[in-house]
Amino acid sequence: MTLEIIVFVLAILFGIVLYWRESKNNSVYRFFNKLTHTKELQMQPGETKGFLYQQNFLIRLVWVTLFFVIGAAIVSFVTPINVFLIQYFASAIVGTLIGTYVASFFIIAREKTKKENMIITLEKGKDYIEELSEDIQEKFDIDEQPEPEKIEKQVEETPKKSARDRLKDKGMIK
Repeated sequence: MTLEIIVFVLAILFGIVLYWRESKNNSVYRFFNKLTHTKELQMQPGETKGFLYQQNFLIRLVWVTLFFVIGAAIVSFVTPINVFLIQYFASAIVGTLIGTYVASFFIIAREKTKKENMIITLEKGKDYIEELSEDIQEKFDIDEQPEPEKIEKQVEETPKKSARDRLKDKGMIK
């Protein structure tokens, strides 16, 4: 059990390193992309996608599993002792996937908190507040409110009926 935990923690760290490396440079993925795709289908020069970087869960799972299968084949071929068991294999895959998501969280958080992004967010917030204040001013414009004297005249103009007359009008009494 202890060795599985060690493999799991090391796999998390390995996943973080792999993801961080691919976020900086995806030359290996570009190489395989050039080998497997025609000229029209190859990656554009500005694309940053890699084996793990900017990929969805299933593609990450496929690439990580393929990597560990190749690693297990090499280990079992080179060493006479078959140490690579299923528990270590599964914990290494799961740990690497978790590590890639941990790294993506920190890389995305770092990109979101850059000064340029903060300034853009601040400007959007200012624009939103200005729009809200304009809407509020339109609804409660002081110039459009009636004067108190006009309100008093309107109240005085309505004839006052007694409670008995009002109930008769509603048909509650005869």
